[in-house]
Amino acid sequence: MSRPLIRDPEAVPIVGVDAHLPAVPAERLRPESLRERFLCPPVWEPETRGDGTVFTARTPASAAVLMPLVLREEGVQVLLTRRTAHLRSHAGQISFPGGATESTDGSPAATALRETEEEIGLTRAKVEIIGTLTEYVTVTAFHVTPVVALVTPPFELQLDAFEVAQAFEVPLAFLMDPAHHRRHRFDFESEGAQHSRTFLSMPWDGHFIWGATAAMLRNLYRFLSA
Repeated sequence: MSRPLIRDPEAVPIVGVDAHLPAVPAERLRPESLRERFLCPPVWEPETRGDGTVFTARTPASAAVLMPLVLREEGVQVLLTRRTAHLRSHAGQISFPGGATESTDGSPAATALRETEEEIGLTRAKVEIIGTLTEYVTVTAFHVTPVVALVTPPFELQLDAFEVAQAFEVPLAFLMDPAHHRRHRFDFESEGAQHSRTFLSMPWDGHFIWGATAAMLRNLYRFLSA
């Protein structure tokens, strides 16, 4: 079965909001608690392991993203980027810094750190890797390892203007509260039959967080709330 790309996700109907699920308790979002959680992880299962059908015939490739958790006085913030509109894949979408693995990287953490430096200029000296989440497979056939890290201010970002249009921060507490997780259903026809695809969104301050980024954040929610 083939399925069309979702070109305007904000126009896809909302079919539910997960306000019935509890938010991650505030004490679990503190830096020391986050370190401890990854040091001694609970038994848990990711809610989703990928986007589903892969749209391309390309050979699967390894990749990694950094989930940067910035230690601000007002609480931990998640650093995200908005991709530039001219890119061939995921143009204009909200994403974590990251990209494809290179032969010299040696580990997902090395990939995530290298790509983060290249994309937004965040130096490794400011980054403390605390763990990883389950690999996530995108529609573009990338097998992505989310690498979770604590980031200590102050720091100055230098955005790669070709790839990154903007960098911004979202409170971790906001993203770890399912009352802000909206479910969308995209209906389409393929091979003479009706089908549907669901996805999550987490809109914040004019930014539409959805797709793989929202799914990986939802997996982080499952990990922290387990």
